[in-house]
Amino acid sequence: MKKSILSFAILIAVAFQVQAQQDDAVKVDSLSEVVVTANRINLPFKENSRTINIITSNDIKNSAAINVADLLQQVAGVDIRRRGTGGSQADLYIRGGGFDQTLLLIDGVKMDDAQTGHHTMNAALPLEVIERIEIIKGPAARVFGQNAFSGAINIITKKNLDNSVSLNVEAGSFGQLNGSATAGVDKENSTHIIHVGRMTSEGYRNNSDYDNGNYFLKSIFNKNAQPIVMTASFLERNFGAENFYTTNPTFNEYEETQNSLLAFSTTFKKNKLRIQPRIYWKRNQDLFLLRRNEPSFYRNMHISNKIGVETNASYASKLGITGFGVEFSKIYLRSNNLGNRNRFMSNVFLEHRFSIADNKLDITPGVALTYFSDFKFRAFPGLDIGYSLTNSFKVYGNIGYTYRIPTYTDLFYNDPVTTGNEDLEPEEAFAQELGLKYTTPKFNASVAVFNRDADNLIDFIRNDVSEDVFVATNITEVNTKGLELDAAYNFKLKEFTQTLSVGYAFLDDNILDQNEELSRYSLNTLKHQYTTRLSTQLFKNVRQNIIYKYAERTTGQTYNVWDASLAVRVKQAEFTITANNIFDADYIESGFIPMPPSNVLFGLRYSFK
Repeated sequence: MKKSILSFAILIAVAFQVQAQQDDAVKVDSLSEVVVTANRINLPFKENSRTINIITSNDIKNSAAINVADLLQQVAGVDIRRRGTGGSQADLYIRGGGFDQTLLLIDGVKMDDAQTGHHTMNAALPLEVIERIEIIKGPAARVFGQNAFSGAINIITKKNLDNSVSLNVEAGSFGQLNGSATAGVDKENSTHIIHVGRMTSEGYRNNSDYDNGNYFLKSIFNKNAQPIVMTASFLERNFGAENFYTTNPTFNEYEETQNSLLAFSTTFKKNKLRIQPRIYWKRNQDLFLLRRNEPSFYRNMHISNKIGVETNASYASKLGITGFGVEFSKIYLRSNNLGNRNRFMSNVFLEHRFSIADNKLDITPGVALTYFSDFKFRAFPGLDIGYSLTNSFKVYGNIGYTYRIPTYTDLFYNDPVTTGNEDLEPEEAFAQELGLKYTTPKFNASVAVFNRDADNLIDFIRNDVSEDVFVATNITEVNTKGLELDAAYNFKLKEFTQTLSVGYAFLDDNILDQNEELSRYSLNTLKHQYTTRLSTQLFKNVRQNIIYKYAERTTGQTYNVWDASLAVRVKQAEFTITANNIFDADYIESGFIPMPPSNVLFGLRYSFK
């Protein structure tokens, strides 16, 4: 591992030197031109004083990933713990936080689920409709409020596909068979994107089959006057869940989930004022059977609905840019295990960005005020500071408070080995971060060090190893600190652009010192994480990608995983081969479930207008 870190440092140093010596621009997707929408004050990427990773449409194309869960695994500091293939269930972690502590958004709509964070990735959209993904880490994520405890991920969907149709079919190992159709309709006063897809597999081990459906519609009406955007999605996952929650050999666990979203928004602009109102409805349904072929043995059924209305705005003046927003939402839960629950939530956010010293120094204080009908009022302030040393080189720092209220699973869940706790307090953390970033069209790099002091973290623990029941408990304070490095270099070879990107994350916390033998969920954090992607093109219609991922977890497990893809375009058709876990690594990301052995997927995509 020391050699990998040394190689990474040498690569950054060499790349900086090459960047300083070369003058010819490489025409690629430039982060310098990306306007980050992960907050109420929209700013170009390099002007942001926050740790933000951008996965561009070009990155998605060259990722060798077939779903968002696989894609996010290639980002240092993001830990996706999968229980199988096809994105059937994957838990999302950022910087060692829990799966309930990362917020997922779709075009700014918060997709948190009051039942459990296990459903966060149920809302992840198919790659075909995604324009880019913005990942914001650390205390700066406080701008999103509840659940952005350790970070937030905002999936930005495409605005239009002109008049086009793309058909895709894939087949491969484990009986995988995938098919989808994506269409764009561009009319005089409206634009529409439609996607329908199905992903199926017989499974790579006993009771690991799945049948997943993706349905997406995005329409922009009245686009020549006051555009109104409608986003609708319906994502269903039906899968064998062998050993997802138990190790009992007599159980054949099975789960079905449905996640849907309907949202309407528009944007008003007048002089220096920008207002974006939005109304949305989010629904999640979860059916779990402990014995797949014996539903009456043990069955959990949960249905959650969230209805929300929010308005975000920004105003530019001589004093800087003011961002403010207000949100109201109501949650309803019906469950045979958790009971019938409801919660009213409101959130008010205010921040102001001062720019001084010829706009080289920016200072952004902000505060979030929240109210929950079952947890009352709370305030969470923070501060972002950045200084531009040059047009491309910036130093920044963040400090602030983040929080998470307990899920209904934390509060009320009950089974023979797990018990919720109605007296739980919200989790809170005080986090600090210091970073550097360098951004040009050909090369970008960033480094950040961070510290998080968390209080009242929720874990399911037992008082003694002789006890069988784990009870939801606010444990003592936990300190988490770490380091992240990211770099990407674009260079020319045979008139084609090649890309090499690398990332490294180190994480250290003291949670295992407090309850290693008594905890049920806090183990298995990524201590060291290293990722590399090499995307090359040597011929006009052929491109290839190699992805390497190294992980060392706090449990002592280490593994190396190699993925690759090859794409050959012939006129309007594109043939693809995607290989995962090429060298057949034996590893576990979550619980007791071995990840798939080496596998391959063959694809054909045909596009026409």
